Amino acid sequence: MTFKNKLGITDSLELAHTEEKISKTKALELFETGLLDTFEVGTFKGLSQIHKYLFEDIYDFAGKIREVNIAKGGFRFASIMYLSEALESISKMPQSTFDEIIEKYVEMNVAHPFREGNGRSTRIWLDAILKKELGQVIDWSKVNKEDYLLAMERSPVKDIEIKFLLKSALIDKINDRNIYMKGIDASYHYEGYDLFKTEDLK
Repeated sequence: MTFKNKLGITDSLELAHTEEKISKTKALELFETGLLDTFEVGTFKGLSQIHKYLFEDIYDFAGKIREVNIAKGGFRFASIMYLSEALESISKMPQSTFDEIIEKYVEMNVAHPFREGNGRSTRIWLDAILKKELGQVIDWSKVNKEDYLLAMERSPVKDIEIKFLLKSALIDKINDRNIYMKGIDASYHYEGYDLFKTEDLK
């Protein structure tokens, strides 16, 4: 299935490659221009700002709450009937400790507010919270894909695994360009996007 896009691409593989290249370039711009630091931290508004910036050149729905119900691997994400209310509640969740931040991240993942690009934008959002509140970020290149996906799958029921996994990858190099770029590459790798390296896009 190919999402309707601004580029008129109808081939799903071509769209995936183009989306990866454009949105990774935009992700790097977010960091290099300092724009990411101007967004709200820990709210849906902030997440929406990230998503819009990453995907606005590709999709009309960039930054907008989805209008359809979606599922992945048999798991149904939050129903559109309750989505706006859920996002308001998540935005108000506390974020002063590592555990609170990960609990908030898990809830935002369950909400899955966008039609596409949820994981990639929400991981940037998570790091922004960790950076502001704890002075740390996750070195995503140290987080194994299979371990991460399994832990996230189980996180709505039991979040101990994802907390352990992410806590062990915390570092204090919050403004390190290389760590950020490797993090974007790892984040995209989780979703099957592996064609371009972020460092080669500038």
